[in-house]
Amino acid sequence: MSMDKKIITDTIPIRKGEELNERLLEELLRRKLPDLSNEQMIMEQFSAGSSNLTYLIRIGKWEGVLRRAPLGPVNTKAHDMNREFRVLRAISPVFKLAPKPYFFVEDEKVIGAPFYLMERLNGVLLEAALPDKKDGTETVYRKISNTMVDTLVKLHKIDYKNTELVKITRPEGFLERQVKGWIGRYKNVETNHVPGMEQLIKWITMNMPVSQEPTFIHYDFHLKNILFSNQDISRISAVLDWEMSTVGDPLTDLASALVLWHENGDPDFFKFQKGTSPITTRTGFISRQEFIEAYSVKSGRDVSKMNYYIVFGYFKHIVIMQQMYYRWKKGQTKDIRFEKLDVFVKNLTDWALENTVSHTRES
Repeated sequence: MSMDKKIITDTIPIRKGEELNERLLEELLRRKLPDLSNEQMIMEQFSAGSSNLTYLIRIGKWEGVLRRAPLGPVNTKAHDMNREFRVLRAISPVFKLAPKPYFFVEDEKVIGAPFYLMERLNGVLLEAALPDKKDGTETVYRKISNTMVDTLVKLHKIDYKNTELVKITRPEGFLERQVKGWIGRYKNVETNHVPGMEQLIKWITMNMPVSQEPTFIHYDFHLKNILFSNQDISRISAVLDWEMSTVGDPLTDLASALVLWHENGDPDFFKFQKGTSPITTRTGFISRQEFIEAYSVKSGRDVSKMNYYIVFGYFKHIVIMQQMYYRWKKGQTKDIRFEKLDVFVKNLTDWALENTVSHTRES
């Protein structure tokens, strides 16, 4: 199914307060990339995403993507542009769906924060390409589902031991560190008391399984970070947002994909956005359980403890939303998308707890 006839815009004018010093940036670009044409530099901002700030830069026919940390005080480990640059430098030669990074700039005098520049890989976000239920077919949706599983399995087969990743990752004790770290992140940005939060944290701590053998993981692998081909919407053309990538338990990566792989039985607050149901609720997309089973068959991994990983995935999502709400409440951002995330955090906590109860019954 070709998307050639669809007009899809994934960039917007730069949001107020998130402007960059374009003069200094252009001067640096022309020094670093001397083959650029003399045409005017044009900058826009990508509309998707709410963590790191991402910009599209055009000079003639050349296009690049700039990534920097969000405004205000940030967790430097969570928004380490140099580390993200190094991950892409290690992965892009062996995984062609990862963009090639050009250079990293630590000097904050250029745009106010460290940043890196990478190539732009073209493609479309799935929900932008197929916005209406009449778009696509059950066959296409099944192919897309299988493509997602296959791509995740391929990611986990990357031979990271022969890359720079061995210098910037610590596979041993990964899951234990993750659980402790994400709990700590929540405590650092806690605002209102959330009923059930302590119960959820206790369950995550007490029910931790033995980790799988470590692999390279993207750790934010879901449809909002995937571009699909304009010529064949069932084929992935790029995997984006590598800020959380590392080496660790591959089932945490599978859970990250499943948390936002919605089904019709999911609660409306989590499933519905802007009045529309997520694309994965359409007939033809595989269920989360089918995704898990297909991954198990293709990877050979034991998935009997997946419910724990999914609940922990929900908790990670809670923390990310709470971080955004904290920034809004403290006046560190004026992005109105964050204004009511405290309600979302409460509701998702309740939903995660429901999943721990069902897991206990099954056990």
